[in-house]
Amino acid sequence: MDIKDTAWPLDGTGISAFLRSLPARPLLLGLGEARHFVGELGELRNEIFRQLVEHEGYRSFAIESDCLMGLVVDDHITTGAGTLDDVMERGFSHRFGTAPANRELVRWMRAYNEEHDEKLRFFGFDGPLEYWAESPRQALTALHALLDGPLPCTRETLDALLGPDDRWSNEATAMDASQSIGQSADAQRLRLIADDLAALLDTQAPRLSAEERDRGALYARTATGLLRYHYWLADASPERWTRLSTLRTAMMAANLRAVAEHGPALVFASNLHLQRNKSVMSFGDQSLEWWSAGAITATRLGDRYAFLASAFGAVGDDAPPPDTVEGILSTLPWDHSLIDARRLAEAVTKPAPRVSQDFAYFPLDPAQLDTVDGVVFLNQVVRLGSLG
Repeated sequence: MDIKDTAWPLDGTGISAFLRSLPARPLLLGLGEARHFVGELGELRNEIFRQLVEHEGYRSFAIESDCLMGLVVDDHITTGAGTLDDVMERGFSHRFGTAPANRELVRWMRAYNEEHDEKLRFFGFDGPLEYWAESPRQALTALHALLDGPLPCTRETLDALLGPDDRWSNEATAMDASQSIGQSADAQRLRLIADDLAALLDTQAPRLSAEERDRGALYARTATGLLRYHYWLADASPERWTRLSTLRTAMMAANLRAVAEHGPALVFASNLHLQRNKSVMSFGDQSLEWWSAGAITATRLGDRYAFLASAFGAVGDDAPPPDTVEGILSTLPWDHSLIDARRLAEAVTKPAPRVSQDFAYFPLDPAQLDTVDGVVFLNQVVRLGSLG
């Protein structure tokens, strides 16, 4: 099989042809990042989303960013609240607000909503955490304020149990479990309160609007997820980091299920978060393994989940060897290509794994091609942003 027969040029025609090749119309279409902060990939993602909105009926976008901060962006694009500068500063975690492509995406989504009755929506689907975690205050107090009737505690009691936020958002807890307050008496009482508040949300659903129910569910799963994460931050056992990785993934997957209710949506995150196979990472002298958010989501959605992995040819001066998947794809005649990954797996036999000089770039795993629906391939990448 000619390698060109597995691919399309990455334009509106290619995207439509790829979607028609799938067994079902996806509620969530994942577009993975082989590396964060790649300018060309961000611009290409924006063009893909515009094509999906204008020709395929997509109305939602989700990104690997703090789910609560994402509410700031969603409010801006739906109502015009806040300035663009303020939204980029307060609406993204992980420094993603500094990426020019993200700024352009927010600007375009707001402009689209000003001209159309059917609004686009924006979602962050990561938890409010990195290796450490933020205070559960925002999620807990917002959930508490949303509810009515007899509650498990007063707002004053909630504030007293939470205490200063900096005792929660202490970056030192990432490497030193003894500095975490996640297993303190206050934190354990807050876990029970969060559970009670989440249960009350269901009982009060009839009096809440659809938007209030959505936000209440977000606050409930974020509060309970954060308190669970903080509990295990205080654990000093050898399983600590495997457990924390799975807890972060669980929060991501729960948020993606909520995004699917507003689907079809384009989801943008690291390949490692969206892939169907297990994630594997070296951490010190440990090898951590856990099922990715994409794997969990695919189990729930089946054919209604599709995954496009991104891959690069030359990254600066680092060109892929010709016997790697990326080297083979570099022979395609287009700068940007969309490849049917399963047909590619049949056409390419025993390619060599690529070893990149860029530690932040995750090459395609040749053994996992048949678990990917498609590959978005950029023949050359020159604009790499800083990860630090």
